[in-house]
Amino acid sequence: MQIVYKEDVSGFPLFQKVVAKVLLSGKRLTFVHVEIEPNGIVPEHSHPHEQMGICLEGKAEFSNEGKMTIVKAGMAYWIPSNEKHGVKVIGDKPGIFIDVFSPPREEYLSKQKEVAKLNRTDKRALMHNQK
Repeated sequence: MQIVYKEDVSGFPLFQKVVAKVLLSGKRLTFVHVEIEPNGIVPEHSHPHEQMGICLEGKAEFSNEGKMTIVKAGMAYWIPSNEKHGVKVIGDKPGIFIDVFSPPREEYLSKQKEVAKLNRTDKRALMHNQK
């Protein structure tokens, strides 16, 4: 079993105004916390991963194969693999989402490891400078 506290996980930028944190990742799926600032956009894209998620806070316009749907806090969504989709947070509050991907998002794990390594280096430098 693995248990993590969200605040202990390093975030990494996905796009401008979009930060992701891989909370957990196993052999078959990845569990990701995504925060999108107001008016932040995840451009339309597709990937081989099946994706499910839930909006925890805020409101966003999801584009899916040219259709627009409003997703609000408490609403869940499913995006089949290779289906084009995008997100734009609307309103004056950030959008907070939990996304689950299968198979795992290896590129997200790599980005997060790189950010965590940089954060450790920054913390060591800060501690050294305070001595």
